[in-house]
Amino acid sequence: MNPPAYSCFVDRDKMDSAIPDLGPKELSCMELPELKQLARQGYWARSYALRGQVYQRLIRDIPCRTVTPDASVYRDIVGKIVGKHSSASLPLPEFVDNTQVPSYCLNSKGEGAVRKILLCISNQFPDVSFCPALPAVVALLLHYSADEAECFEKACRILACKDPSRKLVDQSFLAFESSCMTFGDLVNKYCQAAHQLMVAVSEDVLQVYADWQRWLFGELPLSYFARVFDVFLVEGYKVLYRVALAILKFFHKARAGQPLESDSVKQDIRTFVRDIAKTVSPEKLLEKAFAIRLFSRKEIQLLQMANEKALKQKGITVKQKRQFVHLAVHADNFHSEIVGVKEMRDIWSWVPERFALCQPLLLFSSLQHGYSLTRFYFQCEGREPTVLLIKTTQKEVCGAYLSTDWSERNKFGGKLGFFGTGECFVFRLQPEVQRYEWVVIKHPELTKPASLESTSLESTSLESATVSSSPSHSLSSESSDRLSPFLATRHFNLPSKTESLFMAGGSDCLIIGGGGGQALYIDGDLNRGRTGHCDTFNNQPLCSENFLIAAVEAWGFQDPDIQ
Repeated sequence: MNPPAYSCFVDRDKMDSAIPDLGPKELSCMELPELKQLARQGYWARSYALRGQVYQRLIRDIPCRTVTPDASVYRDIVGKIVGKHSSASLPLPEFVDNTQVPSYCLNSKGEGAVRKILLCISNQFPDVSFCPALPAVVALLLHYSADEAECFEKACRILACKDPSRKLVDQSFLAFESSCMTFGDLVNKYCQAAHQLMVAVSEDVLQVYADWQRWLFGELPLSYFARVFDVFLVEGYKVLYRVALAILKFFHKARAGQPLESDSVKQDIRTFVRDIAKTVSPEKLLEKAFAIRLFSRKEIQLLQMANEKALKQKGITVKQKRQFVHLAVHADNFHSEIVGVKEMRDIWSWVPERFALCQPLLLFSSLQHGYSLTRFYFQCEGREPTVLLIKTTQKEVCGAYLSTDWSERNKFGGKLGFFGTGECFVFRLQPEVQRYEWVVIKHPELTKPASLESTSLESTSLESATVSSSPSHSLSSESSDRLSPFLATRHFNLPSKTESLFMAGGSDCLIIGGGGGQALYIDGDLNRGRTGHCDTFNNQPLCSENFLIAAVEAWGFQDPDIQ
């Protein structure tokens, strides 16, 4: 068998060691279903020539803007941009944010070529302001390109994709930051044990999750990153979330029981990813990634949009120092009759990332406002989301995170009707901590996504806002400029309504969760309550099944800039 004809940018010895070539293969079909299966199986992973051909074909088929720079543009501009500078001494564009260029199996000529290509991309894409993933993408593509111009064209096509539903790489700080928040939300739902560890050892857990793209685009060895990129080109951005979640799961398993320090956890994960071959093979990593049954691409896109909107409302559109999320609950100005600072921080670690920067704001306290459900509604209306806290006379503590404004109850004409979204969850804090999320999150087999028409992002003038732009009532409900809520039940084909009975309120009672029972029921005098299993959250009783109430509180979310 003849040795593979590597490009002039590749160090042959390193490449032979990293990805041994098993010879040429042929690919007779380029239809998406077959390609998806072949990419996951690694069909072209050990054929240098075939991988190059597949990359060329897949990237060529990306729908791009009418004017997209091609190889001829590169040949025209590279001399003017690089000038007489040595390739190795070329500065990197600002949009890479001081990201190190991974060399993988490139020789010195290849390392210099990456810098040249990045500078030329910067010249042709002035609207790209933040893209730390691009050096790794260019470096990988250069391994499988005949020359610099071909690599440049491939990278440009990835950046110039015009299909709004086919996000490939983040190109602004706003997009990058909202992706980090979205990843944090997904960790919170799909890697709860790892999330608890990160919360316990991190001063700011979102700063840890903000590193997730670096795990993939920089720290992963070439043989792993190339396998991820194979599937990414076929299936899109969602693959990146899957693999990063799998990495975090393997990290948690490997480090379980070992001490972690808050100032080193980011570096510990980076080191783990660089040395991942000691723990798991590329095949096992992808197997774990695709065993995670994530929400639909459309649903994740809604979450991403909600996170972007929240960032815009906080004025976070360019890179800036972020307040520690962990310190959103300040010990010196937080007071509750039901929970302490540590318990409130535990609750705050569970809420969606777009609200985690906000400070808790006491809306209702039975000890201050009286034991009246009518007063409870009055104090809470105009706010979403809210956190409900209950303390029983037996000193048990439980509650719920409620995604939707209580004023929604008025739409049912005085009758008891359920509303809310799948972001709602219930929990208990005493005698032990336990959270119960929407049953569909852990059991997606109960449903399948509704038709694309019913979840269209262009036609969603919908009932419940995810966030608000009101400066005086942070995150309150508004009727204009609304996104379709993340995890709205109409996006799912549920077998019955019992899996979507999130919250209901009438003049004589308040109910959280339904179907086969109620997670929480509170009477109109805020005096008595009961709890039991319900289909919506598939929960155990949150405290004694029948209880007397000692105190009730409702908390809202206040932007730290608003006093």
